Amino acid sequence: VQLVESGGGLVQAGGSLRLSCAASGSTFSINAMGWYRQAPGEQRELVATITSGGGSTSYADSVKGRFTISRDNAKNTMYLQMNSLKPEDTAVYYCNADVETYGSSWARRWYWGQGTQVTVSS
Repeated sequence: VQLVESGGGLVQAGGSLRLSCAASGSTFSINAMGWYRQAPGEQRELVATITSGGGSTSYADSVKGRFTISRDNAKNTMYLQMNSLKPEDTAVYYCNADVETYGSSWARRWYWGQGTQVTVSS
């Protein structure tokens, strides 16, 4: 299973970006998903999570009211709508997914994407 993020870029403070995380592979299902971010010299931190059906979400205090996580299970894709961006939101954003794979055997593990850079200028 591969997770591929897209949608990052350079934006001015106050602007918006929409990140996507697309999962691909064969014979899998995705449970909970989440977005993390890591700024230079900092530890990776949790930004937002969403349950398998999308009915429950959670956010870091620093992004509440500005970011919205969602998912489209038919497309195996998760999104992060980021509004009112601030320079402190600058980081590499990673998606994370709890994935079950089926085939010759069953397995369950967390997968990471490669990350997408978000830079917010002041």
